[in-house]
Amino acid sequence: MSLAGRFLYFLMGWRFEPLPSYFSSKHVIVGFPHTSNMDAVRAFTAFRIIKRTGYIMIKKELYFWPMSFLLNILGGIPVDRGSPQGVVEQMVKVFDTRDEFLLAIVPEGTRKKVPTIKTGFWHIAKAAGVSIICWYLDNKNKRARWLGEIIPGENMMEDLIRIRDLYEKAGYRFPLNVDSLSPGVKNMSHTAS
Repeated sequence: MSLAGRFLYFLMGWRFEPLPSYFSSKHVIVGFPHTSNMDAVRAFTAFRIIKRTGYIMIKKELYFWPMSFLLNILGGIPVDRGSPQGVVEQMVKVFDTRDEFLLAIVPEGTRKKVPTIKTGFWHIAKAAGVSIICWYLDNKNKRARWLGEIIPGENMMEDLIRIRDLYEKAGYRFPLNVDSLSPGVKNMSHTAS
């Protein structure tokens, strides 16, 4: 599958950077930007190139036969968004029970323009005690790039700003509108300034 993935990248005219030294067996991997369905194709192909499985959260209501079979092959993890346990706790449990788990999240949440990103990825990484890997689909240069690793600290807004800075250095500014964040997160931003 790795050779097939590399060939598919070649056919698309894309290049894929080798794994960075900080890459290990458990991470939350965030990807920007999310502009088309081809982003998902490139992401799943990239996981085949590195001979790993990248998992994505999918609402449990979609897990019915035969759809569940396809979703499992693609790396789907069913989540119950109505559970009192919460999505963060569900993902932490998965991280705790597996030797290797790479959870891929698109913080924009949609291909449409959004005022700010969703911050669930940070809460999952923080609670699971894993780092956040920043991955960039550089459409301009047709290159899949690893931008860096962030170990969640005590202040989410400081970490979000660090992540934003990594992407800005690469040439992409993702939406981080403090006014659109929840009141609790906005309060955190004052300590980050």
